[in-house]
Amino acid sequence: QVQLVESGGGLVQAGGSLRLSCAASGRTFSSYAMGWFRHTPGKDREVVAAISESGSSTYYKDSSVKGRFTVSRDNAKNTLYLQMNSLKPEDTAVYYCAAGRLWYRGTPFASDYWGQGTQVTVSS
Repeated sequence: QVQLVESGGGLVQAGGSLRLSCAASGRTFSSYAMGWFRHTPGKDREVVAAISESGSSTYYKDSSVKGRFTVSRDNAKNTLYLQMNSLKPEDTAVYYCAAGRLWYRGTPFASDYWGQGTQVTVSS
């Protein structure tokens, strides 16, 4: 079992930055690939970025976030991060971290455990 707690969300103006954190406890954090998802009402939850167990491999949703978002992890601190720069109103969503597997059965990320989510709101 892995417990995940996100923090760092909030209200920011367009063009601003936020850094989300996800603190993990329970089973060995470094045994899991980690991912960041986001969900907006009326849309499916989507994976935004993901990182391998060691941090050597990363995945980003597409060009809409690549170059603006950076996923990283600190296995010594059992913490996952998502640095979000040049934020846009369309980035507004609830952001979730997840523990699971990177590139599993043709999907970018398969989740085994979820956090409770943190709201990110970007005003125009």
